[in-house]
Amino acid sequence: MSVKTAAKAKKIVLAYSGGLDTSIILTWLREDYGAEEVIAFCADVGQAEELDGLEEKAIKTGASKCIIRDLTEEFVGDFVFPALRANAIYEGQYLLGTSLARPVIAKHLVEVARAEGADAIAHGATGKGNDQVRFELTAMALDASVRTVAPWREWDFASRSELIAYAKKHGIPVPVTVDKPYSMDRNLLHVSYEGGILEDPWREPDEGMFLLTRAPEKAPDEAAYVEIEFQGGDPVAVDGVKLSPAALLARLNGLAGLHGVGRIDLVESRFVGMKCRGVYETPGGTLLWLAHRNLETLTLDREAFILKDSLVPRYSAMVYNGFWYAPERLALQALVDQTQGRVNGLVRLKLYKGSARVVGRKSQDSLYHDAYATFEADQVYEQADAGGFIRLNGLRLRINKLLRG
Repeated sequence: MSVKTAAKAKKIVLAYSGGLDTSIILTWLREDYGAEEVIAFCADVGQAEELDGLEEKAIKTGASKCIIRDLTEEFVGDFVFPALRANAIYEGQYLLGTSLARPVIAKHLVEVARAEGADAIAHGATGKGNDQVRFELTAMALDASVRTVAPWREWDFASRSELIAYAKKHGIPVPVTVDKPYSMDRNLLHVSYEGGILEDPWREPDEGMFLLTRAPEKAPDEAAYVEIEFQGGDPVAVDGVKLSPAALLARLNGLAGLHGVGRIDLVESRFVGMKCRGVYETPGGTLLWLAHRNLETLTLDREAFILKDSLVPRYSAMVYNGFWYAPERLALQALVDQTQGRVNGLVRLKLYKGSARVVGRKSQDSLYHDAYATFEADQVYEQADAGGFIRLNGLRLRINKLLRG
């Protein structure tokens, strides 16, 4: 394999998952690229059993050492929850599971590289995907001198089928086969699936693929209720039990997954310009997004809610495109967080065979006023006043009709 870079880094810290790409990259960096030492760094953001035997596998594949950090609480508390406060959702469907994990991984990748005295960091993102942008923009924002090696932009492999052949040649165990070559990414917020058999947007995903959610038709026949408590816009308890951010999300993942909640199948617009089909499971995140947005309808002033809601697409695109540490995302987060002081209260959801509905909400900071909202007789609202209100709002419409016909 030819290498298209001139000056080669000698000591590299690789963002390592143990999957197809990074397993091969570990070998490739030493045998083909020419690195003298490769350190595998794995960020535990909730991959569960995927971490089993990872250190042994990394060393066997050529890493000088494997560093694993438990980032689950930081990931949920410092990345998922801020996005939740913003009601972030990309293109109206995607709850940004992968997008939110990349900046926390890249942050610690840079830290490890500094501590180890490495010349560069490396990642397994392809030259067609969003992750290359997310990793590298984060690294640049945190260390202006950082150098990144991106094998997918340098080597001659053109497909994952070729990677599987390379793995077999070098005796590298990988968790995919030619018959089942889709890519999977898992963390506490979601599991994503793309590529391979999923590249046909008409093909229904295989049921056996899903890890976190039951098929709705196989979910329990009896509905379940769950109550989520929020303080300052952040979830703090489930059914009256206070939980840490990671434990809370894990609890909701189990409950929502049992009832088949949180699956989406979409074609999204990648930052690099192409369309991509992705299948996602985000069970707990779906409940949190629904509950938080609904609580805001009860506690936020109308114009504050409208302003904040209008910024959701921009905020979500910033996160999706890799600008977590950019000044504009930080400024927008400050605006979002300023609105959250009174987003306190309890939301009740009903789960049934793939659906989740908000069926109750209450808050000590509620702006819902029975005396004004009632359809019964009241002493606080003069209905006749609405006539003048409507006439004033209709004035420009009447003038437009009079002058332009």
